[in-house]
Amino acid sequence: MAAPLVLVVLAAVTVRAALYRSSLAVFIAERVEVASPLNAWKRVVEGLALLDLGVSPYSGAIFHETPLIIYLFHFLIEYAELVFMITDVLTAVALYLAIQDFNKVVFKKQKLLIELDKYAPDVAELIQTPMEMHYIPLKVALFYLLNPYTVMSCVAKSTCAINNSVIAFFILATIKGSAFLSAVFLALATYQSLYPLTLFAPALLYLLQRQFIPIKLKSKSFWLYTMQYASLYLCSLVVIICLSFFLLNSWDFIPSVYGFILSVPDLTPNIGLFWYFFAEMFEHFSLFFVCVFQINVFFYTIPLAIKLKEHPVFFMFVQLAIISIFKSYPTVGDVALYMAFLPVWSHLYRFLRNIFILSCVLIFCSFLFPVLWHLWIYAGSANSNFYYAITLTFNVGQILLISDYFYAFLRREYYLTHGLHLTRQDGTEAMLVLK
Repeated sequence: MAAPLVLVVLAAVTVRAALYRSSLAVFIAERVEVASPLNAWKRVVEGLALLDLGVSPYSGAIFHETPLIIYLFHFLIEYAELVFMITDVLTAVALYLAIQDFNKVVFKKQKLLIELDKYAPDVAELIQTPMEMHYIPLKVALFYLLNPYTVMSCVAKSTCAINNSVIAFFILATIKGSAFLSAVFLALATYQSLYPLTLFAPALLYLLQRQFIPIKLKSKSFWLYTMQYASLYLCSLVVIICLSFFLLNSWDFIPSVYGFILSVPDLTPNIGLFWYFFAEMFEHFSLFFVCVFQINVFFYTIPLAIKLKEHPVFFMFVQLAIISIFKSYPTVGDVALYMAFLPVWSHLYRFLRNIFILSCVLIFCSFLFPVLWHLWIYAGSANSNFYYAITLTFNVGQILLISDYFYAFLRREYYLTHGLHLTRQDGTEAMLVLK
């Protein structure tokens, strides 16, 4: 599998290098779908210029990245293109290794459940075989590296690529069963964009399974391990934040980064749900609705943890999708990360109901973003309602896509234990309805 992965990496690097040298690089870097006020490269350059002048990069309202990012590029600014290409490659390799290990765990679990007669006798066609699972890690790397969303984020030098890399290494560390590295990378991801905090729950559930600790609130071992992992995570986060303070000798970055993410003061159009809503709202009501909108990212974590406690990796996939939809400043790079996991759930395709329609919706929306932007900003023949309409359609499409996968996952799990051919008490054929 190493040779195909190398070919995919070479193809991905070639595409990125060619685009860096083309006239499209400037156009892509200016796209609001690709770069947000949080991760735009031109804002990083502004921050670096202020730092070189001996002025705090957070003294104005331009720079909102973390101190570690600005100090990273303070030394590597001349090699920025290479840094972003390497970052994408590392993300793909991390995902490849993570899914490779996850497939081994899935296969062992399936084998054990079959031996214990936990599956219904007529579900042989639903069981994943080693042959089916063999190419899934390669497909995941392919889906990430050659996804147009990922390519555009890399060419635009959006720091979203670095966030994705940190999350990928967090997933790899979690699946490998390393609680320490998992906590460190989760702390780094939270430090970078705050919302990965919600990934704490699926990571904890997976690590508990690896340690064969029962997920019961009355279990002492459950609470002991939870406290250990939470302590590792919080300590790592405190160390990273203190390191940022020592680099800047100031706490200015906290309101400029995290306050900016939570309060959403910059209403530059993007592919998210916040900007249009708050641009049209009276200032008096904005605080209440900012809280309501921000709660969306965190609200679903507990019910999903209860429903998917036996399936933490699928829980992680759903949570990544929720973050990319409901965060305050999303870009297509966020969408690319959770879409890379779609090949992992290829065994659910037979249960998906609207995959073709939803795929078409997402593709058409991707093409219509620049068209409606041009009509609004340059031609003047449209207005913000047109652009927000396509944004709303894109997000509804994502929500329906994740809902479809969630439905398909639950349906397959039900069939595995109850059988494919369901019958009522009177012997007639029954239909499965999930409510």
